[in-house]
Amino acid sequence: MSEQLIEKAKKAKEAALTLAMLSTEEKNKALLSMAEGLEANIAPIIEANALDIEAAKNSGVSNALIDRLSLNDTRILDMAAGLRQVVSLPDPVGEVLESWSRPNGLNIEKVRVPLGVIGMIYEARPNVTVDAAGLSIKTGNAVLLGGSSSALHSNQKIVAILRDSLGKTQVPAEAIQLLEEGTREEVNQLLKLNEYLDVLIPRGGAGLIRSVVENSSVPVLETGVGNCHIYVDETANLEMAQQIITNGKTQRPAVCNATETLLVNEEWAKHNLTQLLQPLVEKGVELRGCPKTLEYAPTLPIIPATDEDWGTEFLDYTLAVSIVPSVQEAISHISKYGTKHSESIVTEKQQNADLFLSQVDAAAVYHNASTRFTDGFEFGFGAEIGISTQKLHARGPMGLPALTSYKYKIFGTGQIR
Repeated sequence: MSEQLIEKAKKAKEAALTLAMLSTEEKNKALLSMAEGLEANIAPIIEANALDIEAAKNSGVSNALIDRLSLNDTRILDMAAGLRQVVSLPDPVGEVLESWSRPNGLNIEKVRVPLGVIGMIYEARPNVTVDAAGLSIKTGNAVLLGGSSSALHSNQKIVAILRDSLGKTQVPAEAIQLLEEGTREEVNQLLKLNEYLDVLIPRGGAGLIRSVVENSSVPVLETGVGNCHIYVDETANLEMAQQIITNGKTQRPAVCNATETLLVNEEWAKHNLTQLLQPLVEKGVELRGCPKTLEYAPTLPIIPATDEDWGTEFLDYTLAVSIVPSVQEAISHISKYGTKHSESIVTEKQQNADLFLSQVDAAAVYHNASTRFTDGFEFGFGAEIGISTQKLHARGPMGLPALTSYKYKIFGTGQIR
């Protein structure tokens, strides 16, 4: 085990004890200082980010993944704005969730408390560095950031700025720690730091999340891979369906709530499939379709789909298309290939919408809306730490309350048992 990593974890744990005692006002002052630090250092951040982008291009990664990595003035200002938004959100720490009295006179309160030290493991997107740090501090947690080597220069610069900004506040700079190499070996060591970490949150592709879940001895809050579906039902409005699927696939394809598979009712597809898919073709989306997709849209450039396509999170301008006979078959397809993230039905038939919403097992299920809304900001939570597809502790976009646990406070007058 790396001595440097253990030392960082120790400092984070010590900082967490201090953080847990700070007032909301003191934590908010720290967040505002962090936002100001980012705004004052846009040029150095972009300069560091350029090194990561150049390395990514040289390694041949896709344009969509380079987009996830890239920073510019607007994105950095958005990161700062995200911190300011967190300031405006209620502090969950100290909230009394329940209170009651027992016949013996004991008074019991169930109170929100910080988790302690959060380990974040994530790929590419340097904005996660800021989101994770901001949400952790607001909830009284220290954070140990395991960003990938692909964003190492960006993360190093951002964390240096954030830590320097904390130097002017009551929040110890040691509350934000960064793995300095971003290597797989370093991340694997992070998975075993039970003595110092209270929870691990992986955020990235299927391989990363699976590796963390299978190998970590630290409790894992699993954020999910997004193999998200839109089902266009037999009564769907064509124009609405076009807008929803085009948005779900192309608005930002390299994120987990982007739509990866389109399911279309067969009777509806016979008359409308070409018109539905045409805007996607015009935007450069590669379509991979089942045999009936090719049959009902013969004039469009569609590649025959493979079995592998139905379970793939493309994170790019690629969409799998399957024709299904009914809403029940759409639900069965999603049950087999979905990742319990975000699923949507486009229909004017309330009975089918109700069936879909009740039977599809996912963190977010939509009726006549894009899957792209599964997001902490869009849900009104402020910046999010990730989107959970598991069912214990937290599910869906995880805002501030998801980064807390609770304790029971019991008040007596000398009772014994």
